[in-house]
Amino acid sequence: MEDTAIFWMQLLVSCVVFAIVTAWYVWPLLTRMPRNSAFVPLLWVHVPRYVGMTLLVTGMVDPKLPREFLSGAAYGDLVAAALALVSIFALRSSWRFAIPLVWVTNTWGFVDLLNGVRGVLQLNVPSFNLATFWYVYTFYAPLVVVSHLMIFRLLVAGRRASGQ
Repeated sequence: MEDTAIFWMQLLVSCVVFAIVTAWYVWPLLTRMPRNSAFVPLLWVHVPRYVGMTLLVTGMVDPKLPREFLSGAAYGDLVAAALALVSIFALRSSWRFAIPLVWVTNTWGFVDLLNGVRGVLQLNVPSFNLATFWYVYTFYAPLVVVSHLMIFRLLVAGRRASGQ
């Protein structure tokens, strides 16, 4: 099997596995929690996105990958990680702007992720040497996707419940 095919197969299987685990175990637990508390574990998934800065470390990934792509992915993830951490503190401290901050955090992170997917497709990133970063794309990124979707679902359900 070709490397690129393996990449997409692994990414797809990770999405399916995380979706099943979420449906069977995570979502039932989260829906029993107060909404603000339920956001916290979902946001913790995004805090390690600072690992994306590894893309800028010389020799870690293929030097033929465009610097603009690497910088956009690295700094976009760094901002997403920082926003997630601030959102966790806001939620745990019951700050008035905690929920709007979660909206900003999740929207930023999701748009950044979509932008990254666009770059991966345009550049055919799996055809480059990703070294250990391969696992970030095929294992961690699908977890991030599932977390984003759960956060959006809780945010929208909260708006409906409060009549906003």
